[in-house]
Amino acid sequence: MSRRHPTVAEDEIRGTAQGTAPVPLSVLDLVTVGAGRTAGDALRTSVAIARLTESRGFHRYWIAEHHSMPGVASSSPAVILAHLAAHTTRIRLGSGGVMLPNHAPLVIAEQFGTLEAMAPGRIDLGLGRAPGTDGATAAALRRSDRLNEGADDFPQQLAELTRFLDDDFPDGHPYRRIHAVPGPVQATSPGGVQSPHRPPLWLLGSSGFSAQLAGSLGLPFAFAHHFSAQNTVPALDLYRESFRPSAVLDEPYALIGVSALATDDEREARRQVRAAALSMIRLRTGRPGLVPTPEEAEAHEFSPMEEEFANSWNANVIHGTADEVRSGLDDLHKRTGADELMLTGNAHSGDVRLRSYELVADAYGLPTTR
Repeated sequence: MSRRHPTVAEDEIRGTAQGTAPVPLSVLDLVTVGAGRTAGDALRTSVAIARLTESRGFHRYWIAEHHSMPGVASSSPAVILAHLAAHTTRIRLGSGGVMLPNHAPLVIAEQFGTLEAMAPGRIDLGLGRAPGTDGATAAALRRSDRLNEGADDFPQQLAELTRFLDDDFPDGHPYRRIHAVPGPVQATSPGGVQSPHRPPLWLLGSSGFSAQLAGSLGLPFAFAHHFSAQNTVPALDLYRESFRPSAVLDEPYALIGVSALATDDEREARRQVRAAALSMIRLRTGRPGLVPTPEEAEAHEFSPMEEEFANSWNANVIHGTADEVRSGLDDLHKRTGADELMLTGNAHSGDVRLRSYELVADAYGLPTTR
């Protein structure tokens, strides 16, 4: 058995299934903004969902980094996570993910060290290598138009970030005297006392690159099934085949992001996901906007190409009544063998999203706590 990392416990990664759920259930939040709503409305919905899912035994709540999308208010995951930390007490909070090439590793280490100080033992640091936006916006974020260079350097950036988090650059390294604060250096200062925790690192992906890297490093892996369903099983297989035990994990641990929306009747679910599909069509065709209402989607004349896209997109959204969603999630778990299911419900209304998580919790008989 490998030696545990002194600041990352395996039980900070592995969750416990609740009720009759086959695996732990978690939440991925894009902080979606519907037409006629404000970003403030969306953030209040995020707080409500975080508090509800915490009370119902969901394992973790992640925020995804996106930029230059009017309908997605999650451009600053660390800021949102700090807000959620102030409104929750138990649920794990994290990034799903921070896009590492967009940021200096030292900045991320400082931000998540601060979050760890706010919510000790509850913070996850999920990392992706995609920009989370279009090329022009990525260039503005990185102050460089050499975008492929950032993605290609991901393993090196990851190694640098890890050393900042652990404060263990070797002697002679140019960053040896640079410390991410809050962080381990505080424990070595005269009179210093430091939290025994540091955020576990996760790698996120929608293809095989991060799957293989996560496996080779013995890190937990999160796959974006919700927008790359055709690659899910191959990526998970590659992760498991590549896995090498580490100071963090003895065995692979993989979660998958799943688009899922439960409503009180099947027709309403179809209305909601069709509106979400229209939003995605507009994004993919260079016209990003707020998430439209179901009424707007019903009035929209879908072209044959749009109709084909909407049908294809919604084929990977598990939607319907609570029982239908539960059945779909169970089937997906059986097909993939995922160790955790992270649900993301995209809908115009915050109330619809909140109700969806409540219905899923009820369908699996998840406990109710205060």
